[in-house]
Amino acid sequence: MALWMQISQQLPNLSNQTLMELYPDSFPIDVRHYLANWIEEQRWEDFDTDSLEQEPQARRLLEQMVELLQEVAFHNPNVVEKVKLQHISRNMSTFQTQPLQLVRTVRDILRRERLLLRQAMPPFTQMPTPINGTTLTSREVNTSDLDTLVLKVLDIQSCRQQIHQLQEELNWEKQEAEPMQGQNDLDPKHADQVTKQTRIAQLEYKYQECAKKRVQLLQEAMCSLEQCQTRLIHRIKSWRWEQLRSTIGLAFDDNLLPLQTWCEQLLGVNGNLRQELMLVKRDHGSVEQFHLLEENLSHLLQLLIHSSLVVEKQPPQVIKTQSKFSSTVRYLLGEKVAPGKPVLLKAQIITETQARNLGQGVIPTENVGELINSTAILEHNTASKSTCATFRNMVCTARTHFATYTPPLSLISHVSSTETGNRVLDTKFLMVCFCVVVLLPQTISLPVVIIVHGSQENNAMATVIWDCAFSEPNRIPFVVPERVPWSQMSEALSSKFMSEVQTSRGLDRYNLHCLAQKIFDKLEISEDFNKMPVSWAQFNKEVLPGRTFTFWQWFEGVIDLTKKCLKAYWTEGLIFGFIGKQHLHVILQNKPNGTFLLRFSDSEIGGITIAYVDVCESMCRKIQNIQPFTKKDLDSAGLGDRIRDIKCIKYVYPDMPKNEVFKKYFTVPSAPNPDGYLPFKLTTVSVQTTTPQPESPQDVTLLPL
Repeated sequence: MALWMQISQQLPNLSNQTLMELYPDSFPIDVRHYLANWIEEQRWEDFDTDSLEQEPQARRLLEQMVELLQEVAFHNPNVVEKVKLQHISRNMSTFQTQPLQLVRTVRDILRRERLLLRQAMPPFTQMPTPINGTTLTSREVNTSDLDTLVLKVLDIQSCRQQIHQLQEELNWEKQEAEPMQGQNDLDPKHADQVTKQTRIAQLEYKYQECAKKRVQLLQEAMCSLEQCQTRLIHRIKSWRWEQLRSTIGLAFDDNLLPLQTWCEQLLGVNGNLRQELMLVKRDHGSVEQFHLLEENLSHLLQLLIHSSLVVEKQPPQVIKTQSKFSSTVRYLLGEKVAPGKPVLLKAQIITETQARNLGQGVIPTENVGELINSTAILEHNTASKSTCATFRNMVCTARTHFATYTPPLSLISHVSSTETGNRVLDTKFLMVCFCVVVLLPQTISLPVVIIVHGSQENNAMATVIWDCAFSEPNRIPFVVPERVPWSQMSEALSSKFMSEVQTSRGLDRYNLHCLAQKIFDKLEISEDFNKMPVSWAQFNKEVLPGRTFTFWQWFEGVIDLTKKCLKAYWTEGLIFGFIGKQHLHVILQNKPNGTFLLRFSDSEIGGITIAYVDVCESMCRKIQNIQPFTKKDLDSAGLGDRIRDIKCIKYVYPDMPKNEVFKKYFTVPSAPNPDGYLPFKLTTVSVQTTTPQPESPQDVTLLPL
């Protein structure tokens, strides 16, 4: 009803002619007023008004509309209004034989209303107007320009009908004037002859003006169609880009229905303009400008068709040979292009060079790796209004040249001379889907890396993450920078962490500063790392100083541990996470004995440790680190129970009693001791000595920081 509330405020400013055109006799303004809420709740734009299959649905809407009008009339205390509404409800039955005409009428009224609102509002104060009772999203707001385009087509059709009427009137007037030809000026009927000739001249003038207007409207509609389609294709590319970025955890709206509606409407407009152009050519003869318009329409149609195939469900970006995977391709034009005809799609793995040739219309002939179950049929789902081909149970078979394949030039810099055996993990491929039955478009998946063993997955995922996080929109296939600023890297790491762990808590500035210290091997607390460049080698080629693993291997281990064992603790903020040694000393040095915090281990992949304040025999304060707990450790006894049973830690940083903070994570042991502790033997090792000293019933090893 929000749309009606806005347009009703503009009605006093509209001319009678505009009001009559906006609300025709077949759909009076009274219906729009009394049923405003119901009208705006219906999905008029989802109808294909050329499909007879949708007549039953349109007829149901008509029946609901008549019932609602009768109900409004029954409850209306004004007798005049009651009778008027009853009369309107009876007249609405004229749509019974053509229910889809009702849909066209209401849809055009809503479009004209939105257009009038946009024209009435200043350019910088225009707000998204509701459609079907909901607020437009940024993607849908762009489609509002389509209303203007559709109205231009309606104007062309109206102009054609006017020309036809003028032609009929001209033919009649000329036929009436023929017997009067050659009459003397003194003849009493001479005045009638002059009147007839004047009338004919006026009609011919109107006819010529209307014909010029028709051609002008047609040219304007062509320009609007081209602009609107350009925006649509840009939006489809943006959707693909957002899908790519979602792999590192960025927000992504995967709903394709608005784009599909946009595609289908543009296809309908293209068909209507093609029909109007044919009629103009018939009336004006073969004119060069009409041939150019026809060629432009054909080009736009081809471009629309070739932009409407998208990979809705991507294949896994790390594909293990001999393992099943699936993918879904969606055709946004549905059955509009080839209704009722089976369309077969084929999937194929291709290289960078082959991907670049796709832009030139070259279908790859050489397989990089053979795909089993690589064909699927485009099927239309009436319920979801989608047309998709789902590739189920695909399997990429092992091929010898996977392991010996030389990366393309854009990837050579990613591979050091000592790591030739791991080149396969840096090599990216694409899955291309193309039609093998009729001339339809082809589309490509996100980059994939093919592996032959599960142990390669971590490094292969690093290649995927780097590509998805730092490649540019509309790039040449696989081109990705070798170095990126730390500010960009830190954003990607935080997004990936939140996405994988499925938590709303990201990495704070202290965590990110610690990660920068680690990847750059710099311990300075005050240093600003934001503009410092991070290379691919620092990310996942060079091992960290004093370690046997790379930065990504270590970071991914933390993600895995947090996702499987620590999600609740992390989300509640009970785990400090990443913290450097200097920062750790700063925040704990003045805290009471037994104050502790939870931090991710520096020395072990997938470990979490407890750093706490301790006082040695010489009464010197020092910070101890308990040997990291891994997933295996936490599977046998949860983090909450372990914290409960370590007696040397008492307060969670900054000063909260641990039993209050972690109480809800304590579980009852299956066979508890009388004192309630888990039956573990505790051994502590001081920083200065390796002599075990009994401390509590659980084994805990203290390591120097």
